[in-house]
Amino acid sequence: MESLQTEIAATAARLVVEEGLEYGPAKRRAVKQLRLPQRTALPANDAVEDAVREYIDIFCGDTQPAELAALRRLAVTWMERLVPFRPYLAGAVWHGTATRLSDVYIQLFCDDSKSAEIALIDHGVDYTPRTVSGFHGESVEALSLSSMSQELGEPVGVHLLVYDHDDLRGALKPDAKGRTPRGDLAAVRALLEEDEHE
Repeated sequence: MESLQTEIAATAARLVVEEGLEYGPAKRRAVKQLRLPQRTALPANDAVEDAVREYIDIFCGDTQPAELAALRRLAVTWMERLVPFRPYLAGAVWHGTATRLSDVYIQLFCDDSKSAEIALIDHGVDYTPRTVSGFHGESVEALSLSSMSQELGEPVGVHLLVYDHDDLRGALKPDAKGRTPRGDLAAVRALLEEDEHE
């Protein structure tokens, strides 16, 4: 059973890195590709993340660090624009597993949920409103847009997830691995400085 989970995680990791899939869809596609029954138990996201790190180390070690830094710089640009809404970077760009195919996920903690959307309208930003699953599995409003990365030479998906200001209280608790699940502007800048020194 465990080796099957490992195989699903490894296949999903390849799909995450090579096709830019999110973990959920990657795990489901991995089950299909491996011709397993639809109800096969899926590996945890932590197992997929470990497999993604392993895949990147083996196949993308020469390109991924620069791509990650470019995505983090793009995230900083948007976080600076959105400072009044308490932006936090999350997902693969925050955790360091992003490649050029990854999207940027920024969580906003607003006093008024419509204020971020109004700010985008005021600045003439073209976006698509959607509803996505939040960090507790609840429905959250997301404002999705495309932003050109000069460094990567292509547009990158940027998703602004709009939370209530009160949600920030529980948002910084460490995850199962003891890591902070998201970082503010100062934390992302610190990561970029670390990357430059390596």
